[in-house]
Amino acid sequence: MTEHPYLVSPDRTLDLAGRDPRDRRLFAGGKREGRDQIRALNGRLETLQETLYAEGRHKILIVLQAMDTGGKDGTIRHVFEGTNPQGVKVASFKKPTPKELAHDYLWRVHRHTPGRGEITIFNRSHYEDVLVVRVHGLVSPEVWGKRYRHIVEFERLLAEEGTVILKFFLHISKEEQKERLQARLDTPHKQWKFSRGDLAERAHWDAYVEAYEVALSKTSKPWAPWYAIPADRKWYRNLVISRILVERLEALEMSYPDPEDLDGVVVD
Repeated sequence: MTEHPYLVSPDRTLDLAGRDPRDRRLFAGGKREGRDQIRALNGRLETLQETLYAEGRHKILIVLQAMDTGGKDGTIRHVFEGTNPQGVKVASFKKPTPKELAHDYLWRVHRHTPGRGEITIFNRSHYEDVLVVRVHGLVSPEVWGKRYRHIVEFERLLAEEGTVILKFFLHISKEEQKERLQARLDTPHKQWKFSRGDLAERAHWDAYVEAYEVALSKTSKPWAPWYAIPADRKWYRNLVISRILVERLEALEMSYPDPEDLDGVVVD
């Protein structure tokens, strides 16, 4: 089988500078045709998610990571449009609370992993503990350096217990981030999304690129692969992720459970 072009190969050093955030090699059409395909994929994903929930055998964990303005919220909104919120949950991980800091760093994450029949989407994740903490020096290299191994083994545990794990890094360019931040400033109904802290984080762009390259390279495994998705074009990002999800769910060969014996049953 040909390796997916956006897959981060396990244990091979990732070079984000060599990956074009505007790449669109998997679709020859334009934005309108792409959106038509996304709608069709939405319908297929809706059916697959309903079957997943009804069958109650598999667990799906989706991890989304990106630079600020990378499109995590937009991906969730557009890719999962039409799915049943009863079986699709989103967990967002922000600055740890004092209670969370009193435990190991994976404690707050593990309790949000999906149960049978569920899809859980991590909007940011346990990877913040090898990204933000590294860039800002919140813990020593001796501490965060061990966490790659912790994360690999944590995800191996989930996979061996029946969780399908798909991880997406939404790869945008620094120029695209500038345009998106400026759009937030210039658009009244988007200004609430802007924070001066976004500019402070942008100043660490190169350090974050390095941190992502190391994290993705060390933790992309066959049981928990990373995909570096070109994300400057939002519609293309959504199309590629939708395709990967649909293909992975179809490969599970799910089916609705057999109904009870309904012979003679009449609804009065």
